[in-house]
Amino acid sequence: MKPMWWKVGGPVLLWLLITVIPVPGGLTPAAWHYFALFAAVILALILEPIPAAAIGMIGIAIGGVMRYVDPDPARSINWALAGFSDRTVWLIFGAFVFSIGYAKSGLGRRVALQLVRVLGRKTLGLGYAIMLADLVLAPGTPSNTARSGGTIFPVIRNIPDLYGSSPGPTARRIGSYIMWVAFATTCVTSSMFVTSLAPNAAALAIVHQTAKLDITWTQWFMGFLPVAVPLLLLLPLLVYWIYPPEIKASEGVPTWAAQELEKMGAVTIQEITMACLVILAVFLWIVGSNKGIRLPIVGANFIDATGVVLVVIAGMIVFKVVEWDDILGNKGAWNVLVWFATLVALADGLNKVGFVTWVAKFVASSLTGISPIMVMAILVAFFFFIHYMFASLAAHTAAVLPVVLASGMAIPGMPVKAFAMLLCFSLGIMGVITPYATGPGPVFYAGGFISRKAFWSLGLVFGVIFIGATLLIGIPYLTAIRPVG
Repeated sequence: MKPMWWKVGGPVLLWLLITVIPVPGGLTPAAWHYFALFAAVILALILEPIPAAAIGMIGIAIGGVMRYVDPDPARSINWALAGFSDRTVWLIFGAFVFSIGYAKSGLGRRVALQLVRVLGRKTLGLGYAIMLADLVLAPGTPSNTARSGGTIFPVIRNIPDLYGSSPGPTARRIGSYIMWVAFATTCVTSSMFVTSLAPNAAALAIVHQTAKLDITWTQWFMGFLPVAVPLLLLLPLLVYWIYPPEIKASEGVPTWAAQELEKMGAVTIQEITMACLVILAVFLWIVGSNKGIRLPIVGANFIDATGVVLVVIAGMIVFKVVEWDDILGNKGAWNVLVWFATLVALADGLNKVGFVTWVAKFVASSLTGISPIMVMAILVAFFFFIHYMFASLAAHTAAVLPVVLASGMAIPGMPVKAFAMLLCFSLGIMGVITPYATGPGPVFYAGGFISRKAFWSLGLVFGVIFIGATLLIGIPYLTAIRPVG
């Protein structure tokens, strides 16, 4: 019971301590008291004495009733519920339904096994097969835990046993290599698409609220593509050099994958339908934007990214890929809906009471005299490495993104949209740094093929590689080669 009381008492104590501190100059009492509540919510999200969605609900309930953000009772409750009307929240909920279709139709497992069968004869080829499997599933699977921990890991976990590679002394024969490739890959693909990591949508909502900027699905994809392509192409090879397997060839893996595919039988109509719907969604996301697009096929009609998701979900139900009861019974999807809706509202409240602006002015004053590009690199790197202190990407997004973004916005000459995009891009790749930094981390760590020392050291090495590539390629690309507005 003591750990639970500590997890509950810690946030409450932090709330009380901040509340009794005299209100700093430049802030109203309501703003300071709201910050105390926000800090307590973030600490609770880190410690998780109860589920994260429940913590968020409690936070907005207290904030709404206490009228910290708006003194009018009705408008205060409207603020508390505003996150549930946010398009990006429903976008990520809808994309979660895609993962139901992947699992129920069997398409996700078949894609992974097919790639392993074709490319798995050499250990390095096996690494590329695992990378491609994650990449193919990423655009329509917003939970990297479901994608990597729930789909990729169960498939590749069967491979090491074929070569006498088990957790412990024999792990390095082949198991360690393929597990780290899988884990590191999902961190890169999580940054590649808006819909490949759940907090990405919350980040877009925060960017819109804080900077009044819209970043479309296409802008996100095209913005990170020059970073993602070299990282994904080199990643299996880098792991092969830095963390080499003892077995260089894996002749039996294609045979095993072929046997598993034979057990699955012929491609079903549900798999074909699911594949067509996903291709349709990705096509519309690529040619569309959050502001809408003009499609030459249909004339002057417009389409929204969230609308695409809703149409595809309707198609999944109509064509019996999923049943409505499957959606109702998916606790993860509804949990994410509540979780991110409350986080969006809480982050918006921090901005509305003026706390973000107050912090931003303080940080900006300490960075005067440094070029905007250098400040951007410093702040993005800070945003990345401070994740060592967090066990939740969602908590990190809600707590740190508004403050760092506003701090950069206060710097004269800062290319704000490029800065905001780089901050968003870093969310997925920062998951590589620790065993607890992102959802799949504990799954792969608990698998036993990667030792504690190796996980931390590899996390640091690949974390530096990932953020280095993001800054060295992303900054010139977004500000000079293909400047964003």
